Amino acid sequence: MSKIEILSSCIIKMASTTMNNGNASAISKMDLTPWDLMPLLICPIQQGLLFHNPNPMHDQFKKTFIHHLKTSLSRTLGFFPPLAGRLRATENDDGTSSFYMDCNNAGAEFTHANAPGVSVSDILDPIYVPEIVFSFFTLANISNLEGASEPLLGVQVTELEDGFFVGCSMNHAVADGASFWHFFNSWSEISRGLETISKIPVFQRWLPGKINLPIHIPPLERRNMFADFDSDQSMLQRVFHFSKENITKLKYRANAEAGTEKISSLQSLLAHIWRSVLRGRHNNNNNNKNNSSINQNPENQEIYFIVPVGTRERIPLHSCYFGNASYGATIATNGDDIFHHGLGYTAMKFHQLVNQQTKEQAIKNMENWAENPAIPSKRLSSNICVVSNSPRYDVYGNDFGWGKPIAVRSGMELKVDGRITVYPAADPGGGIDVEAYLTEGTLEAMANDAEFVESLAGICHARFTS
Repeated sequence: MSKIEILSSCIIKMASTTMNNGNASAISKMDLTPWDLMPLLICPIQQGLLFHNPNPMHDQFKKTFIHHLKTSLSRTLGFFPPLAGRLRATENDDGTSSFYMDCNNAGAEFTHANAPGVSVSDILDPIYVPEIVFSFFTLANISNLEGASEPLLGVQVTELEDGFFVGCSMNHAVADGASFWHFFNSWSEISRGLETISKIPVFQRWLPGKINLPIHIPPLERRNMFADFDSDQSMLQRVFHFSKENITKLKYRANAEAGTEKISSLQSLLAHIWRSVLRGRHNNNNNNKNNSSINQNPENQEIYFIVPVGTRERIPLHSCYFGNASYGATIATNGDDIFHHGLGYTAMKFHQLVNQQTKEQAIKNMENWAENPAIPSKRLSSNICVVSNSPRYDVYGNDFGWGKPIAVRSGMELKVDGRITVYPAADPGGGIDVEAYLTEGTLEAMANDAEFVESLAGICHARFTS
């Protein structure tokens, strides 16, 4: 598959007309809370949408739609001043540093690219997500800490033969998944011709009474914790589709096995995915038992699943709170526990973990971190799974004026063996798409796993078979 061609790149600043609306431009500085500071050493969020060309996408439209997107982006930035700013650090007398977002209108990056000879079907039809998708995003190979010199938002619009891809890279110290899609939704509204956005972001920081800003951060070891572990195995990305009907079956089975009615659909699905990944890793290891580089049998080691915990509803915060309002909670268990018990046992672990994340626990989590602010930099190992995003986000409502998107894909950043990204399915039936980044051997083993395949039967593409 051919490489992309960069046609142009420029800086987009907030439109003066939007800046003068009073409310949107009032913020000149955004302090960083513990939740904002925790991701400093990881990479920006990279997610984007695939569109068919308007029918027909004539030459005149091609000449104007990039200009239109730049103009609407400029207007949208006026509602989100931090995204047009830069990260700033203050050196303290005690050898620590403090950070904030300077809303100085330095601007966001806008890149226009072309992928000659690449069609929509070239993106959707392969079993594995083609590598060219990773080149549909800008701000690659940097950490959020570099937001002092790099834009906090990078947009790349890539033209395909019969469609286009809009990819956004957003500094994770300024926004979490909810805020990322809040911005994306707002941009699409302005692009459709709305004078204002439906959900005005709230930038006022929330903190427990025991915490004062700015927080003093000790010297940082500038190492990306999402840098992949050393492995001879190739890493691939694949999207699995689960219908609402099949998710309901998983939920029913999980609750029946656990003797409860409290386990949710998402908890059941995540438990099913985790068990499938572990079986895949186990079977792959057995097939490669003579390869010394393969990781140890997951049955004999401690395993972890990191789950994001949202705090907007728990605290509660304003639903339009802009920034990071989540943290990670971890299930830690021995592989034997998962291998030798059923779906209900694993799903109950997810349910119990989520139930423990009360308002009090969220506040305690933040206070404890503020007392000893350590920015994670240790590499994540291969005995872990990490879930991100949410099926509740409005992904497919992002109509820029030329129709709704047909697929969502993520970039190469924030990837580690076991990265699981969940999205609402493109169809309106209430299903969930799961984007899994795993070793090729694990994905092949999952494709031959009868229990996993059965959960996809009847709703996955024929190309699923390996």
